[in-house]
Amino acid sequence: MSERKIPWIIKYRPKRVDDVIGQDEAKKTIISWLTEWAKGRIPYKKALLLYGPPGVGKTSLVEAIARELNFDILELNASDYRRKSDIRRIVGTAATKKPLLKKGLIILLDEVDGIDPRADEGGLEALVDVIKNTINPIIMTANDPWKEQFRVLRELCELVDFKELTENQIIALLQKICDSEKIYCEREALRWIASRSMGDARAAINDLQAVAEGYGKVTIGLVRAIVRGREKTINIWRTLNEIFYANQAWAAKKAVTQSEEDYESLIRWLNDNIPKKYSDPLDLFRAYDALARATVMLSRAKISGEWGLLSYVFDLMGPGVSLARRSEEILKTRYGFPDWIRLMAQLKPMREEREKLAEHLSYRILASKSTIMNEVIPYMMLIFRNPSDPVIAARLALGYNLSKDMIKYLAGDNTENVIRALEKIKRARPEEVGKETKREPEKREARKEKSSKGLDYFIKS
Repeated sequence: MSERKIPWIIKYRPKRVDDVIGQDEAKKTIISWLTEWAKGRIPYKKALLLYGPPGVGKTSLVEAIARELNFDILELNASDYRRKSDIRRIVGTAATKKPLLKKGLIILLDEVDGIDPRADEGGLEALVDVIKNTINPIIMTANDPWKEQFRVLRELCELVDFKELTENQIIALLQKICDSEKIYCEREALRWIASRSMGDARAAINDLQAVAEGYGKVTIGLVRAIVRGREKTINIWRTLNEIFYANQAWAAKKAVTQSEEDYESLIRWLNDNIPKKYSDPLDLFRAYDALARATVMLSRAKISGEWGLLSYVFDLMGPGVSLARRSEEILKTRYGFPDWIRLMAQLKPMREEREKLAEHLSYRILASKSTIMNEVIPYMMLIFRNPSDPVIAARLALGYNLSKDMIKYLAGDNTENVIRALEKIKRARPEEVGKETKREPEKREARKEKSSKGLDYFIKS
């Protein structure tokens, strides 16, 4: 695959510390702190909190330092892993494991200020516990860490300030890229791009690539016509407008590359809103064909790690969808939220109840949560939702000490029948039920001990 096809924000991502523009104080602080970890000495502050505007090199600098100091790095977006259970399961586990070959493992949590203390209840508290008990360096990034709810987190971390990049620093970066790509560029054109990037290097590189690939050169006349003033957040409504109403391919591609929405979410938005704008069947066919191909390319990029395929994803999602419309008419129907987002929000309580049920059963039948969710719960649903014999379900509920919410999840419309049968069993044998409830912790420990002995025998034999 041609190097030309790789998005420039990936192609020119810093490989070494010296490649990161500016941020000299931040470099010294992070290198000194990680050097202590490399020598086996845990610093007083076990975590760093890097803060500053987007596109100034927070994540890139950590990756470059990790490469030079021979650290492994586990990079997670805190917006995707912000529930208490996720933080404990993924971040907590990584915080207590040492790598075999490298000097250490850096846990990098991007956008930690995306954790909502109300919507993600318990997430911040879980993160604080992980930091207190970690044996690996934890580095977090944030745009705005000064909210009151992050006070406890700030107290545990050493704060590292990242400055907004100057116009001259961005111009130098853009000139270096133009020289490498052998593209003619005018100094005033680079200054125009830099002045409208608001200190965001990623945004400036995206603007440069949009002009350079569209016209083969970067002149002041082109950038004045193409590059507009930038908002820090380009919302989804504007992105959709710029795709559906684009008159040229470069404009549609630029709308995709500059969107703050992740690519999978943007595909869902386009999928649900194409029929709200296109009425001609052939237009619809071409648009959905392009979107389907974008989905395939994105999947291949993620599986194979060939991120150069993203260029095709951008072309198919932007120009592919935009230029699919050949008819003059474009519908005036308002955009709507994707059904997938609405459905996932509605099903969130059910997913959480399924997680609780799987965790509850895993201690009782000594199986993993994934095995229970994939193999046990479906069979239990068949039993619990059978209206002809609720007694069997009631006995299972009693034996496994299931709560009413768990019974409701398993039984659905048959919940009342199962609960009535359960109450009838309890009334018939109150002493036995009481004993079973009291003995539940003892039985659980006995099962664990029995399993452990069986494992020891297997290992010895």
